[in-house]
Amino acid sequence: MRGRSNCAALPVRLTRRTLPETLTSPWNAIARSWSTFQTTRSPPKWQSGLRRHLRPMPHAEVPLPDSSPVTVPVVPVVAPALRPSEYTAALIQALRSDSGRVAGARVLEIGCGSGVVLAALAAMGAASVCGVDIESNAVAVSTRLLDDLGYGAVSELHCGDMWQPVAGRRFDMIVANLPHFPMQPVEIGGRLPTWSAGGADGRSLLDPFLKGLADHLAPGGRAVITHNAFDDLGRSRDLAAAVGLPLRVALTTLVYISPEKLVQMTVEVLRAETGRTIHRYGPYTFGELQIVEIGPAVEGAD
Repeated sequence: MRGRSNCAALPVRLTRRTLPETLTSPWNAIARSWSTFQTTRSPPKWQSGLRRHLRPMPHAEVPLPDSSPVTVPVVPVVAPALRPSEYTAALIQALRSDSGRVAGARVLEIGCGSGVVLAALAAMGAASVCGVDIESNAVAVSTRLLDDLGYGAVSELHCGDMWQPVAGRRFDMIVANLPHFPMQPVEIGGRLPTWSAGGADGRSLLDPFLKGLADHLAPGGRAVITHNAFDDLGRSRDLAAAVGLPLRVALTTLVYISPEKLVQMTVEVLRAETGRTIHRYGPYTFGELQIVEIGPAVEGAD
């Protein structure tokens, strides 16, 4: 059974860009040296021993110069616009550290992107995973990933705006890595313009998410979300409290802010938070990222 999706599967377009010779020449040299590398059909003994513990992968016959074809793994290509970020990694790490609470849970992710967080939750034993994203390409890619990993029977994907596709439904756990960087929509690093932009104060999606959260949490359920520390955590705590939900910071880490992203950041936020939640070391800038837990199941809430 394949995962259900109510969005048409749109192809993810990959473009090939020609790089300057100064960038490609080192790799051309490596490619030339590879042609003289001697290969063998007989794997070393340590490799044969490892083979018993590795899952099989798709393979293809690749001819190499001056040698017979050898078999190498084919690695699926991820569209740059949908690649996971440091925020995704931090969210998955926090969920893995408390995976016992995921097992058997009905889970919803708002803004599923590549689908990798849903895949991680399914691998932790979630009873079902449901994803919502406003981008149809994200829904298509998430559906494919979950199907390929064997989680199609427990997954469903919806294309739509935040809570609208799951109106009237409740979940044991809700996770989200929303676009909440204080900036206006603009393409950075090949990502979609909507990928990071959270408006001038970074809260254009955080606020409606928090206001609707209580209507979609099952009794005893909780939410786990990413939250930039420079996006006014106090306001998030107040909004959660207004609907009867305690909030606590489960994890704080630093994420690198690229120069391309920094120049798009709302100037007032940058000025106010530099030295507090934004840390600059010469040309390098880092921001504090928090993983926040919200809900009646949260112990020791701030």
